[in-house]
Amino acid sequence: MLRTTLVLGALALAGSGFAAALLSAPVAAQKAPDARALGVRLTGDPGPHNAITDVAGVEVGHSTIIEGSGALVVGRGPVRTGVTAILPRGREAGDSVFAAWFSLNGNGEMTGTTWIEHSGILETPVLITNTHSVGVVRDAVIAWQKERDPTFLWALRVVAETYDGSLNDINGFHVRAEHAFEALDGARGGPVEQGAVGGGTGMRCHGFKGGIGSASRQVGEYTVGVLVQCNQGARRDLRVAGAPVGELMPEPSACYADRSVPAEVRWSGVPWCEGPDANDGRLEPLPEGAGSIIIVLATDAPLLPTQIKRLVTRTSLGLARIGGMGYNGSGDIFIGFTTANRRAAAERGERVGLEMLPSDEIHGFIAASVHATEEAILNAMLAAETMTGINGYTVPALPHDRLRDIMRRYNGATQGR
Repeated sequence: MLRTTLVLGALALAGSGFAAALLSAPVAAQKAPDARALGVRLTGDPGPHNAITDVAGVEVGHSTIIEGSGALVVGRGPVRTGVTAILPRGREAGDSVFAAWFSLNGNGEMTGTTWIEHSGILETPVLITNTHSVGVVRDAVIAWQKERDPTFLWALRVVAETYDGSLNDINGFHVRAEHAFEALDGARGGPVEQGAVGGGTGMRCHGFKGGIGSASRQVGEYTVGVLVQCNQGARRDLRVAGAPVGELMPEPSACYADRSVPAEVRWSGVPWCEGPDANDGRLEPLPEGAGSIIIVLATDAPLLPTQIKRLVTRTSLGLARIGGMGYNGSGDIFIGFTTANRRAAAERGERVGLEMLPSDEIHGFIAASVHATEEAILNAMLAAETMTGINGYTVPALPHDRLRDIMRRYNGATQGR
């Protein structure tokens, strides 16, 4: 279920700018992204949904908040934010899972990771939201579990964030407990809604509209699934299946759609969406490449926490393949878990046996972690639509037709080598 009062329709290209259309209608579910249909050559075999939910038992839910338009009024909007929840064993099973986490660049937040580092166990759902809503979401998860389990005593909840303040009234604190409840209660298996939804509603990725993306890879009888909240990357660094897409597609870029917004609250260097005259914004420009990414990895393979850590760290290579550099301003924080060894991960009082794959047998899982991460980030951009947020600031969608043309030319060039 999506909470919305105003939705912004896609902005059509008009030369180097956009023509904006505001639609008073509910948000339509995003189509499942299909990079292969655009000629993108990706490595590995995805599961039936090409999503983290291909790992049996994993459920994902979103709460999306899109309200208002025009000039920013702190506390009133415009609002472009939300919450995404990942439940390792689903809503009806709260058993622990073996887990590990990793920080490529720590300019961000993921709560609860100190205990995961020491215990190798994740005992909670994983939630993702905006930077200034981590606290309220963390408290809400505790209240949610307390309501469902009368014997509940304490928990170290895992809540991660990326910054959506370029599109969203982030200091208005619009995420409330009920939004976390909605994401948790609405979590399901099957296809995962992607793009500008849930915690990814107000995010941008490599200068295009970003948000939530997911992908999976099959490794023999097992599956590796990845979900990302993508809000990172410079346009110039973007690569898709090896092609330098960011260099070949410097436009469309972010722009301002509302000329009534005063220069004092507009960033310099950002053009108007329509018209040749330059924007006279007086704010210091956003540093290119600033932003963050949260990566959540799941598998059903019987791995120990130390082995999961190896997969989680390798997601950095998938991030690098698409152009993520881990710049200073980027909070690149990753977590992974396995649904295998259910009793061993949950037992507190008895000695139990467990299964594990030998480390010499995890090469395929390492490769799957890399390739699923790369595609999940791409899917976040492919599923997202152009969005206008505070002060008319507009972030464009990645144009599918232009990406298809680039891939056609690039694939032809590489075939001729």
